[in-house]
Amino acid sequence: MTKNPSPHIWLYDTTLRDGTQREGLSISTEDKLRIAHRLDQLGIPFIEGGWPGANPKDVQFFWQLQEDPLKLSQIVAFCSTRRPHTHAADEPMLQDILAAGSSWVTIFGKSWDLHVTTGLKTTLEENLAMIRDTIEFFRSQGRRVIYDAEHWFDGYKHNRDYALQTLKAAMLAGAEWLVLCDTNGGTLPHEVSQIVQDVVKVTREDSTQLPIPQIGIHTHNDSDMAVANALAAVMAGATMVQGTINGYGERCGNANLCSLIPNLQLKLGYSCITEHQLGQLTEASRFVSEVVNLAPDEHAPFVGRSAFAHKGGIHVSAVERNPLTYEHIQPEQVGNRRRIVISEQAGISNVLAKARTFGIELDKQTPEAKQILQRLKELESEGYQFEAAEASFALLMYEALGGRQQFFEVKGFQVHCDLVEGKEMTNALATVKVAVNGKNILEAAEGNGPVAALDAALRKALVNFYPQLATFELTDYKVRILDGHTGTSAKTRALVESGNGYQRWTTVGVSPNILAASYQAVVEGLEYGLLLHAQAEAAVKASG
Repeated sequence: MTKNPSPHIWLYDTTLRDGTQREGLSISTEDKLRIAHRLDQLGIPFIEGGWPGANPKDVQFFWQLQEDPLKLSQIVAFCSTRRPHTHAADEPMLQDILAAGSSWVTIFGKSWDLHVTTGLKTTLEENLAMIRDTIEFFRSQGRRVIYDAEHWFDGYKHNRDYALQTLKAAMLAGAEWLVLCDTNGGTLPHEVSQIVQDVVKVTREDSTQLPIPQIGIHTHNDSDMAVANALAAVMAGATMVQGTINGYGERCGNANLCSLIPNLQLKLGYSCITEHQLGQLTEASRFVSEVVNLAPDEHAPFVGRSAFAHKGGIHVSAVERNPLTYEHIQPEQVGNRRRIVISEQAGISNVLAKARTFGIELDKQTPEAKQILQRLKELESEGYQFEAAEASFALLMYEALGGRQQFFEVKGFQVHCDLVEGKEMTNALATVKVAVNGKNILEAAEGNGPVAALDAALRKALVNFYPQLATFELTDYKVRILDGHTGTSAKTRALVESGNGYQRWTTVGVSPNILAASYQAVVEGLEYGLLLHAQAEAAVKASG
């Protein structure tokens, strides 16, 4: 018997338009192009590129896409209905939309009578004419139209009859999609469900002589309900979901496609993208956060680094036996991975599981395993944090097993900082003394601050012995005061993230001296990078 295909939900991404309205988010035309092509690879059917004519950046974006078009996705231009008491054919802003060259256009119009009379300062009848005239104009120019009913749910609740008239105007004018927008983000799922059901029923009754338009949903997260509201709308009959990658958007954000897609596909059985594309979701989420220069939400559902992280010893032990005990899906389905977190709460199961991620098999009965756990708990009580510094934990583990390779020995360091009265600290000069193969090396280097200077001096001292250090870089640096009540004698924890262009790792240092803590983390970062390089070389030799 042939299996019936899963019902399809059309995804509509508005990261490049609605998402960029997030406070603190600003991207270039090149950034927008990179994101658009990445979403195209992810298989998003509709990508809203912006409002051509509203700013030069969006005009340039659409022009460049004509030179380098998307392969799978439809790019969509966005704009409002015409102004009151004008003609759509005479509106310069609508001509800019045509010039963008997109087959699809999304038009937004007013659904709430309050916005018509106080925002547009026009009549309810003129608003209906604006919707009809604008959509008919684009249809006459060969464009396909998606109609976004702005403030739909508030408008429906205040004046149902008029709100439905606006949808009917869009439908009669030729809109293929009617998208219901919870623009203020204040609607709850049970309201969404009831209202969408009503809209589906009414549009079908009104479409006896016309093609039935499909219903879409566009939700904002002001009540922390955007994803739940979108899911409620789909279950009530909506077949398009609009949202953004990572939930970016104005105020509290938009519906997060990184949560919506797996919930729709893995939990509700709808078809959105292929299994292979779904497996790229975590990578796409992190790619977009990198391009827009916002730190990824480590605790985001499905795609966050901590989404499948297990810290408690009982949890780890259970997950090792059967992942279903503490995981609602397989991490690999969304391109994520399971992580065993190491901390003072760890049990021996955490240590064994973590060791396996480094290719080390330990027996819990061995003295080494118990020694690693004991040392871990001692150091964390002193202020170390290994769940955020897995590279330092790896070095600790190799040392307990007698396999920690000593690439160099630190003999000491000094740092001199130049201060200018009335200004922040400028340049720093660091001097380091290290020993490699019994040979002492003394080097100095400048940097923008003491940590950068120390890092530069260390690399300068070691690069002749380890040329691969030229590819290493310090990518992030965090400092935390652990016991502030002790004033200037307080302990400091420094976390340093390093990279070599294709891998990243984090190390930790703790000391009452902030420079000593930072230096320890920098040294271990270089040491772990050299260890990774040595392991890679050994693997190549072993493979012949």
